[in-house]
Amino acid sequence: MVNGPIAFLILLAAIGWFGKNTSLIMAAGFLLFMKVVGLDAKVFPYLEAKGINLGVTIITISVLIPIANGAIGFKELGDAVKSPYAWIALASGIAVALIAKNGITLLSHDPHITTALVFGTILAVALFKGVAVGPLIGAGIAYLCMQIFNFFK
Repeated sequence: MVNGPIAFLILLAAIGWFGKNTSLIMAAGFLLFMKVVGLDAKVFPYLEAKGINLGVTIITISVLIPIANGAIGFKELGDAVKSPYAWIALASGIAVALIAKNGITLLSHDPHITTALVFGTILAVALFKGVAVGPLIGAGIAYLCMQIFNFFK
């Protein structure tokens, strides 16, 4: 009989398959593989401690590629600041980064919140054709909403 964590990961991979969420399929598949081959005891603690930082680094590398390959330079930056939409995008980028900052704290201190965020992301992707941007911004938004809730409570 399949144990709980393996069954859960298989379920998540299946939901990813039906929801056409490649990231979820790959993540669940990787974790399943680590468990099956017995590397989970060595790999999981490292990924649990450093995974968010590794993920943010990979995303940052991806975002910087157009600068590195010359598609975006100082000219494009200068042109962009002339547009009101660019200023809105700039403010949005700052807001998202500041909101997500508190998500790291929330994810590290409240594991049950991580579960709810993951399920919310899975549901949004599978049922509403949403895009999985990761739990960090979701945790930041959740943190902000919790602070507002506590303020009015």
